[in-house]
Amino acid sequence: MEDNYIKINKALLPLSYLYRLGVYTRNKLFDWGVLRSRRFDIPVICVGNITVGGTGKTPHVEYLINLLQDQFNVGVLSRGYKRKSHGYILADANTPMHKIGDEPYQMKLKYPNIRIAVDADRCEGIDRMSEDHQLDVILLDDAFQHRYVVPGINILLVDYFRLICNDELLPAGRLRESKNGKNRANIVIVTKCPKDVKPMDYRIISKHLNLYPYQTLYFTKLLYGNLKPLFLTDAPSFPLSELSNKQVLLLTGIATPQRMLEDLNEYTGHITAVTFGDHHQFTNKDIERIRQSYDDMKGKNKIIITTEKDAVRLLIMEKDINLILRQHLYVLPLKIKFEMEQNESFDKNIISYVRKNKRNSSISPRENAH
Repeated sequence: MEDNYIKINKALLPLSYLYRLGVYTRNKLFDWGVLRSRRFDIPVICVGNITVGGTGKTPHVEYLINLLQDQFNVGVLSRGYKRKSHGYILADANTPMHKIGDEPYQMKLKYPNIRIAVDADRCEGIDRMSEDHQLDVILLDDAFQHRYVVPGINILLVDYFRLICNDELLPAGRLRESKNGKNRANIVIVTKCPKDVKPMDYRIISKHLNLYPYQTLYFTKLLYGNLKPLFLTDAPSFPLSELSNKQVLLLTGIATPQRMLEDLNEYTGHITAVTFGDHHQFTNKDIERIRQSYDDMKGKNKIIITTEKDAVRLLIMEKDINLILRQHLYVLPLKIKFEMEQNESFDKNIISYVRKNKRNSSISPRENAH
């Protein structure tokens, strides 16, 4: 099922062995206590992966925000990948994207009442956020390998189409550390499951991952919402089912656009893809390339579809995008859905942890997750 997605460069395997040695040594220094990990007196939930490329971190962090925000004061701490700033920054309504990065900026737009902060030093970031004594829980975005922090719940995301048990370390594969790194997770979520996944597939994956009894395995899939206009706020949204008679220009700057392309092919066979690297910062030259690709498409019923993450980077380019493109540029929202009604178990696990470990809780400090 993942054969089309995993490409191992066997010629680079000798370099992967050297990389393995470096990562192994670093992890052992943490295991032996030479490098110190810290626990905190506020509930901390980490969401991350051990692979290069997208596994759906942002939709899963947003799921946690939606789950917790009605009962608790939630904060999100990210490193702010590719931001043009340093140190700790707590975002507000006027914080520009280049200071916090595209993903934190996206979450701040969607959840303006949630505290969103960035800091490459996660311990410092947690300390700074903890100064707000009303905060009940901190979600660590993309911090699974940041071992200076010991989270109360460590969530590891694994792409269904690129299982870590079939991958190799960088640079031959896309693993950032040995697949044994999964042993630090309390929860493992296999993400991006296809619609046609069978019960037997779940059992096979569970066996291949070979998790410990203290670990819980979940499966999620991505759900697409209605297409929303990016610039024309008065234009209506509409479902993907209405794409059948449209020419689609799929505009992405994400790690793995292939899955999205295949999903949209179910709704229309008329797709032109314009792809950029992950977290790509668009330029005037890029906008011209997009305009040319749009003009080259045949027919009059044309639409441009992009991701939520790309949309926030296009918003700051609005004055450089001509009216025709703005009129036809739509965003495809994403959310996750747990398979086999596992959301009930997952939600209960998360809410129970936060409730029991709030700083004003009468229950004793949390135990080691392992």
